[in-house]
Amino acid sequence: MTATPDQRRPPQEQAQTLLAEVATALHRHGARPIQERIFGTEEAVRQAAVLRPAAYGDLDDGVPPNLLVVPQGPTGAMAGIQVHAVATDETPVLLGDGNQPCGRMLEAGRLGYVALSGITAPEAGDRTQQARAIYEKAMRILRPLGGTMRSVARTWLWLGDILAWYDAFNTVRNRFFTECGVIDPDAHDTRLPASTGIGVGPAGEAECALDVVAMVGPAAGIRYYRAAGMQQSAYNYGSAFSRMASAATPAGTCVYVSGTAAIDEAGATVHVGDVPAQVKVTVDNVRACLRDLKCTDDDVVQAIAYSKTPEVQALFDAEYAARMPWPCVSVLSDVCRDDLLFEIEATACPGVKAE
Repeated sequence: MTATPDQRRPPQEQAQTLLAEVATALHRHGARPIQERIFGTEEAVRQAAVLRPAAYGDLDDGVPPNLLVVPQGPTGAMAGIQVHAVATDETPVLLGDGNQPCGRMLEAGRLGYVALSGITAPEAGDRTQQARAIYEKAMRILRPLGGTMRSVARTWLWLGDILAWYDAFNTVRNRFFTECGVIDPDAHDTRLPASTGIGVGPAGEAECALDVVAMVGPAAGIRYYRAAGMQQSAYNYGSAFSRMASAATPAGTCVYVSGTAAIDEAGATVHVGDVPAQVKVTVDNVRACLRDLKCTDDDVVQAIAYSKTPEVQALFDAEYAARMPWPCVSVLSDVCRDDLLFEIEATACPGVKAE
């Protein structure tokens, strides 16, 4: 489910309205959250976190949403709420590292669907030490479930001030993935999850945060597509993620298209300084990935658009968001290169309609 403001109002009023909409939809479908993000200014997301328990009532199981800080946009301090919810008689198992729950697992026969949200490690030290620590925390949660890094289909890396340390982050990730066996240089093999690494930071003191979707158990089938659509492998130029992944879930196949930007087959930025062209080629790149797995616009259940400036966001919102059936939150943020003006990601479930 995706809820976005339709007009400027005070942050508390926006948060109350969006949370009420989400709670109403959850109750209507007999569903409960399994992964959740709230986007807005620091003040807005903190107010939403305070208001959420009362709005959700008995649907609040103690797992907090990931609070993600973005600049004020065209509709004010709140940018939107995204919730992946499940309608099932089974109660998701709460997961955590220590006393604080940070995820859930839904068991369905021989498959365990795991969603972890907002993993941070401000206590670990500097940015690069925190980046290493959030992966280590995720692995400590997955191992008792029978999972490894090879069980991960999708990650989201929320990297505040991304332009100042993206290269350093990539070094940390590549080293960790090599140690975990996700990257095997000798075998020229990789099992890299689909991913987004973006200049959106978590609320609070942490420099970065991690969200994970993983599948554990005998039926945990994941396929990784290092190259997809019109783009080649990002690993060829140092970024350890697949363009796309697909996985079996309790509700059927899910397709995860990584954060995608205006990058050509060789990994170079295209249409430098040309906002309409960069936005168009980025959306075209995502749609090409979806077509590879026979998905259409109508199969997209969740999307996030990241615009470097208000001008880029205004163009995307007017020319694309208003005309596409993708349930989308549109936010302002830096992308991983200074000359990239726009990035978008998508999740698709063939035959399943989002709200």
